[in-house]
Formats: sequence, C-alpha cells, structure tokens
Amino acid sequence: MKTNDLENKVAKITLLFWIMKIVCTTLGETLGDFFSMSLLGDTLKLNMDSSYLITLASMLVIFVVVLGIQLSLKKFTPAIYWLVIIATTTLGTEISDFMDRTLHFGYTLGSLVLVICLLTTLLLWYKRYRSLEVYPIFEKPKEIFYWVAILFSNSLGTAFGDFLSDNAGFSYFQGALITASIIVVVILLHYFVKSINAVLLFWIAFVFTRPFGATFGDFLTKPVASGGLNFSRLLASLTCLVIIVTLIFVSNKNLKKCK
Repeated sequence: MKTNDLENKVAKITLLFWIMKIVCTTLGETLGDFFSMSLLGDTLKLNMDSSYLITLASMLVIFVVVLGIQLSLKKFTPAIYWLVIIATTTLGTEISDFMDRTLHFGYTLGSLVLVICLLTTLLLWYKRYRSLEVYPIFEKPKEIFYWVAILFSNSLGTAFGDFLSDNAGFSYFQGALITASIIVVVILLHYFVKSINAVLLFWIAFVFTRPFGATFGDFLTKPVASGGLNFSRLLASLTCLVIIVTLIFVSNKNLKKCK
C-alpha cells in the first residue's frame, strides 16, 4: 500500500493545536495533583511516597490503554488523540514528581535524565526515518516514536516548571510568564527567521508549552500564601476538561469541513 493511500494518524500543527495542547498540559498538572495529593494524600491519608507511586502506576496503565486504542485506529480521531495527549501530560506530572520527591533526584538531575531520554528517542527516530517531521504520520512504528517523544517532553516540561518555582524561586505566575516568553520567541523565530529548522522549533515549543501549562495549573490551585489562587484541584481539572471537550468538538467540525 502506498503512503498516500494511508490515513494520517495525528493532529495538524495549527493555532488550535497549540491552544488545545496548553489546556491539556494544565489539565494534566491539576488532575495529576488531584489524584496524588487531594484524593490519595488528603482524603485517604496515604503518605506522599505511596500516593505518587500509586498515581504513577494508575496513570501508566491508563496511558498504555488509550495509546493502544490510538495505535489500533486507522485514521486521526480527535477525541482519542487528545485523550492520549492528556494521558501523557498526567503521566508526565507523576513521572517528574516520582523522580524528584520519591527517588530524590531533584529537579536538576531529573530534568537532565528526561533530556537524555527525549534526545535518545529523537535520535533513534531520526536514524530510522532521516526526519523528525510530526505531520503527517502514517506508519505505526513512527507513531510510537512520536508518542514516546511526547511523553518524555511532557515529563521534562513538568520538571522544568517545578524547577522554576521550587529551585529558581520564581512565583507560579512568574514561571508561567517566563515559559510564555520563550514560546513567544519561538513563534517570532518561526515567522521571521526562515533559516531555522521548523521541526527544531516545534519540539522546543512542545517542551515549553508543558511548563507553561504546569505553572499556570499550579498558579490556579496553590494556596494564596504560596503565590496561587487557591482554586480546588478538582474544580480546575473539571474546568479544563470542559474547555478541551469543547475544543475537540471544534476540531471535529474542522476535520469534517476538510473532507
């Protein structure tokens, strides 16, 4: 079967893609913290090491299940695709927290480990396909590289966001502004410096939209004394979920118009 005869499996990179990605990263942060801190920690009174481990295992199972569904599909399905993105952001939150708070790597070492994992994945991807293009994707092996890279990039973004607030001493709002500024720089480079590789800019933006969403999620849910707005994690998660469901509906309509 020719490549042109196959159905694309992933989302096209548009403004809507980036908006949905940021909402998903915010949801991943608030939802991950809701399960590990609010539900298991505060409600069930488990110690935090147990909470992080249980949440990590649970999110890993969910990620494997939804990824299996995504890989089994024959064409791009927005609802399933974005469900996998949410799973990677939530699991990424737990991977970062587990490495830092249970394994005591710290955010610097944890970030370094995740950078190595991401670069190794991208290197193996490039070695096989001689390209890191993220759209369109047809072949299942290439799609697996795509999702592994996304998982590591979202985990790295979480660790970097926590580094800004916990190690560098910035408030959650300041951390969100710093990562937003990096994203703006990437956008300007994309539109005004044509000599810079677009795929490189994509992965830089993909990594840094994660800490932007994570620090914004922390800004919404952390206590006022810690620089947050003290919204409940459940309320913040449900709000993000309503937004992403609405955007998935818009994505579906746009997809139908293109056919």
